[in-house]
Amino acid sequence: MQTIFAKPETGTESADRTPLHPPYSGSPSENGTSNRALVDALANSRTYREYERAFGDMTGLPIALQPVETWQLPHHGKRNENPLCALLSKKSRACAACLQVQERLCRKAAVEAETVVCPVGLCDTAVPVHMSERLIGFLQIGQVFRKKPTEAQFKKAVAFCNKWGLDVSHEVLRKAFFSGKVVSQKEHESAVKLLSIFAQHLAMLSNQVFIQQENAEPPVITKARAYIHEHQTEEIKLGHVAKAVNMSSYYFCKMFKRVTGINFTDYVARIRIEKSKNLLLNPNLRVSEIAFEVGFQSLTHFNRVFKKILGQSPTEYRAQLLAH
Repeated sequence: MQTIFAKPETGTESADRTPLHPPYSGSPSENGTSNRALVDALANSRTYREYERAFGDMTGLPIALQPVETWQLPHHGKRNENPLCALLSKKSRACAACLQVQERLCRKAAVEAETVVCPVGLCDTAVPVHMSERLIGFLQIGQVFRKKPTEAQFKKAVAFCNKWGLDVSHEVLRKAFFSGKVVSQKEHESAVKLLSIFAQHLAMLSNQVFIQQENAEPPVITKARAYIHEHQTEEIKLGHVAKAVNMSSYYFCKMFKRVTGINFTDYVARIRIEKSKNLLLNPNLRVSEIAFEVGFQSLTHFNRVFKKILGQSPTEYRAQLLAH
């Protein structure tokens, strides 16, 4: 495995907020949508969920399965997330630097497992998952030290954190840094080997899932899902989506519910709530900002739908997350 060292972004705060291009945009957009749907199905499969739980229990490492087109931090908000990484996720400059590392990692790992070392000294590893000859995603572990961190490393990490504008006390930063998980070279190699074996299993499973998807979901519904995801932050009406897939609103409504199991309005709401769950991890964003960001037209409506789906208010959900 090759190890590379990534340099952080040096731009301004506003520059860090500029959208970055994902590591793989996928040629046709439909191929990207197909990859996301396939990896989502794999990630929600019983096989993957059981492996994820067992792997996390055994190694104490965060693990994620992501499609090639994704552009987000793989372990953010996940079980076993590194405490320092959790702190850094609150600053856009730090997130930009982390995303740069992820981009380099995924580009390097298109053929075989690769490991990178981030500016603060933590290792991330990606193992490619293929379906036939097609790269569909990555199994990722990381946010670990492969040697016990030193005071010299901590000073370098402090310098980067200051540069990125992380506003926490020296004591909090020290505790987060030195509580990061340390794995030996042999332990790390064994973990990567396990991932590589599981990636092969997922490759076989992906063929089954792909065939099931092709048989189970009409192309018009796949296209409708893609349209909803693309326009989820806008005001989406059933008529707009029906027109986009060249169907009458009446027949589209009936087919959508028959295939997905829920009606159009509930599906859109759930997509938006899923996105809001990630945004609620950022304590610097107000709940009202998040509501409008994900496409709700009023805070009251957002609160009502959120509680209906998750059984608690957005504020309660955020408090529960940040308490861990």
